[in-house]
Amino acid sequence: MRPLDTLTDSRPARLDGDPPADAPRQGQPSAAPAQPTRGMPALLAPGLPGAAAPAQEPGLTRLRIDCRLVYELDGPCEFVFLVHVARRPDLTLLEESLQLEPATRFRSFEDAATGNHVLRLSAGPGPFSLHYRAVVERPPEDRTPDLPELPVAELPDEVLRHLAPTRYCESDHLGAVAWQLFGEHPPGRARVQAIADWVHEHIDYRIGSTTPLTTARDVFVQRAGVCRDFAHLAVALCRGLNIPARLVAGYAPFEEPPPDFHAVFEAYLGGRWVLFDPTRMSPVDHLVRIATGQDAKDVAFATLFGPARLQSMQPEITVIGGAAASA
Repeated sequence: MRPLDTLTDSRPARLDGDPPADAPRQGQPSAAPAQPTRGMPALLAPGLPGAAAPAQEPGLTRLRIDCRLVYELDGPCEFVFLVHVARRPDLTLLEESLQLEPATRFRSFEDAATGNHVLRLSAGPGPFSLHYRAVVERPPEDRTPDLPELPVAELPDEVLRHLAPTRYCESDHLGAVAWQLFGEHPPGRARVQAIADWVHEHIDYRIGSTTPLTTARDVFVQRAGVCRDFAHLAVALCRGLNIPARLVAGYAPFEEPPPDFHAVFEAYLGGRWVLFDPTRMSPVDHLVRIATGQDAKDVAFATLFGPARLQSMQPEITVIGGAAASA
């Protein structure tokens, strides 16, 4: 058998109809010991699936996540998954469980570079499946209308990197376009909303129109893409205007099947991160964040090393209580 490194297939898996991208995730694992699942739900937070959850707080939306990924492995494979709900002050995790079939040892850690909750494991050959479930509560997004852009000199140190061009968001190439299109808009939240609106109105949502190598500049030229492409273009245009911006991946309910992971973007305004969805496919108040990063290479739901074939994917999310859907 060939060495494992010659079998490597290192690709961030797709977001919303996009095939896997081809950049491996990076980040150092913690020293936490591996944990066996023994084929049973591994409880990661108080509350068993199906058990009575605490009474809901007024003004919050409660959502249930049921994510299944099924693979066929033609040899030994290493997986890096991003499927867990993000650990954030604005998300209350009520229930959470993980089941792997066959029973597989795993290790989880928080990526020091992104803060994302990462799951690592080895599996194969043969069939392999992951079943992640959770119940969360989240508040509505802040809709303060007059949030300002901050001068670069006033940005926190940890925000500066979200001004830089990246592999999928070439703000250095799109800066002139950004100033031509939006330079005359009043700075602040209204200008970022104008960027999101422009992307929605000028880019066709078309599954299969892009590849794992498609960048924001490609999307601007061809005027078609899927959710991650919409987000990449909006991020690049924001950064071209010296507005820090980053990609967010999560679970989101869609009116039309099939279920899929979703990508949106955040801009740094008024000293906080503010969500925008240029696809308008799902209310941002119903997005449950999984991962945050500079572009798609940081937020792929699965990065694999080895001969694995994705057989089915069902990242389902259901609103089970709370505020009504909002635009």
